[in-house]
Amino acid sequence: MTRVEPSAPWRVGEKYEPFVGRWSRLVAREFVKLLDVTAGKDWLDVGCGTGALTRAVLDGAEPKSVRSIEPSAGFLEYAKGSITDPRVRFDQGDAQSLPVDSGSIDATASGLVLNFIPDQARGVAEMARATRPGGLVAGYVWDYAGKMELLRYFWDAVVTLDRDTSAIDEGNRFPICRPEPLNELFTQAGLRDVDVSPIDIPTPFRDFDDYWTPFLGGQGPAPSYAVSLDYERQSILRDFIRGRLPIAKDGSIHLIARAWAVRGRVAP
Repeated sequence: MTRVEPSAPWRVGEKYEPFVGRWSRLVAREFVKLLDVTAGKDWLDVGCGTGALTRAVLDGAEPKSVRSIEPSAGFLEYAKGSITDPRVRFDQGDAQSLPVDSGSIDATASGLVLNFIPDQARGVAEMARATRPGGLVAGYVWDYAGKMELLRYFWDAVVTLDRDTSAIDEGNRFPICRPEPLNELFTQAGLRDVDVSPIDIPTPFRDFDDYWTPFLGGQGPAPSYAVSLDYERQSILRDFIRGRLPIAKDGSIHLIARAWAVRGRVAP
């Protein structure tokens, strides 16, 4: 197999949801519980995507308000269409230059976004800038190199079949998605009491098609790579992954998805 450099489009909410959207919603709920922010606070969701974290905040944190910022017009329209709560304001914007007044937010969070920010230090600095003294800054990312198993099985197969693709393996592309680099990123932004902890959720699939078909939606690095292959190479990859997955007798597949959650506080 020859190397194909995939792009990472994040545009179509309907195709993102069956890929990782359904699992990101579960992680978002656990993340909000972990943060344990008192009711009546102003929240900022940086890179809201299809609205998983915004919805989790509304359902689990009793916020006064939520500002949800997202660069992708397609994802923003999807989020607006699925969340109509009057406490939420959606805006298109860049994590590296947030359209939010300094010190106006009690809890600033990002879900599955930090590794996609080109200048991650600037992104976290912007999150801290927007947050009031003593306020919370937090985020979570997939454990691409470890226990985000639905992607780990995919990339392990890709690299086994074509070693030249190692550089585009998300476990290698996103070294920030580990506890030590996340801790350092938040600490260097001047945040206090920085902590990194895992969030594990089950990711059950009815059968192999339920696992494989979302990779054909083209949303994100792994699906972008899958759809870049011609039919023959795609079939080889599909069958190779099928042979490695822990498929039960009834055809179901039970995996784990781990996210690393990082949090810190703005100096009072």
